[in-house]
Amino acid sequence: MSEEELGRKWDRCLANCAVKLVAGLGIGVVLSATLFKRRTWPVAFGSGMGFGMAYADCQHDFRSPSLLHGHVVKEQ
Repeated sequence: MSEEELGRKWDRCLANCAVKLVAGLGIGVVLSATLFKRRTWPVAFGSGMGFGMAYADCQHDFRSPSLLHGHVVKEQ
């Protein structure tokens, strides 16, 4: 694996982690404020779920070196 490809995978992994962690945190805050009488466990649960999904995606990305990110163009 070249250094450029490894760098791209790390960048994609960190960006994915940030997006999913913030989304989980936001959902947890909304649920905590609206449904669970301002308890803290929905915030922690949402953040953990976001981080766990990002970790699984990164693990899959690093373990499959032959997977190319792109799209297929159909011939006419």
